[in-house]
Amino acid sequence: MRREASRPSPPLRIKPFPRTMFVAALLTLFLPIAVEALHAQEQPKISVEVKVVSVLATVRDKKGKIVSNLTKDDFDLQEDGRPQAITYFSRETDLPLTLGLLVDTSGSQIRVLGQERDASNSFLDQMMREKDMAFLIHFDREVELLQDLTSSHQKLQSALALLDQPKFSNSGGSQGGGRRGGYGGGGTLLYDAVYLASSEVMIKQHGRKALIVLSDGVDNGSKESLTTAIESAQRADTVIYSILFAGEEPGGNPGGFGGLGGMGRHGGMGGGGGRGGSRNPREERPDGKKILDRISKETGGRLFEVSKKQPIDDIYSQIEEELRNQYSLGYTPAADSGGGYHKILLTTKQKDQIVQTRDGYYAGP
Repeated sequence: MRREASRPSPPLRIKPFPRTMFVAALLTLFLPIAVEALHAQEQPKISVEVKVVSVLATVRDKKGKIVSNLTKDDFDLQEDGRPQAITYFSRETDLPLTLGLLVDTSGSQIRVLGQERDASNSFLDQMMREKDMAFLIHFDREVELLQDLTSSHQKLQSALALLDQPKFSNSGGSQGGGRRGGYGGGGTLLYDAVYLASSEVMIKQHGRKALIVLSDGVDNGSKESLTTAIESAQRADTVIYSILFAGEEPGGNPGGFGGLGGMGRHGGMGGGGGRGGSRNPREERPDGKKILDRISKETGGRLFEVSKKQPIDDIYSQIEEELRNQYSLGYTPAADSGGGYHKILLTTKQKDQIVQTRDGYYAGP
């Protein structure tokens, strides 16, 4: 029997997949994913700004000795009478510091400028480290920045040397050319100096901040008031130490020396002639000690008075000790605390200890 050879099977023909159907299938697969990703990108990012209030404090025992070994649990903190949880705590022994020296160069202080210059030089040499910054302002009938923020001891020393130059004389008026800085006016622009140092320099800095004011405390001719000067320091989280040199106006001169002029090396800052301590010559001289005491207490600093028993070098040593042994505390106020001024009360659980800190802070603009 003869077997017939099998015929080969016809080739398998695959029907082409229509291109439109292929595209539709891809869209069906990937379009929901792309739309979801695009929708996620369009969702607005919600960020909540949390206000943290920083409080610097120094603690002393009943004998006046600084206490530097406390912990967070040793403190009680209140805002407007309501207890607050301390969320941040550290001992500020080595954190960067921004310092501002505000030197009164009006007529009542001319006799002590040499002492102030020498003691300030020694203080800055001992106090400042590489990460610290300082600036120097003098004020009389102008407020003038003699040295902007720097960590250079040489620059600060050169700026302090200017305080002993003849241009600080009874002649008044600005020396030198260039653009003159300052709200003109006269006398002793103490409040303007505090206000401008706080609102134009310190407000931009972070960390620990302190101003040291060397003056007799008598303002004459400031545009700003005592209250606004203190408020500006509080808003800038700046502690103010005051060093009182009681003085008399020479020859009945109501005070004031000219600034150093020009904006090249020295930057004029403005001031003068408004709501501050202007007074009629017949009016009773203000109590400069009370004024400086208020400025310091409400910002968390202290008032020191130069005397034979307490020379300026000893005062600077005490300020240095305080700045080296501060506590830094932080807390978040309640959401309903609102704007305006808020009173701070910081105490220790050991009742015979004295806490030195600012009275409060301003929330909002």
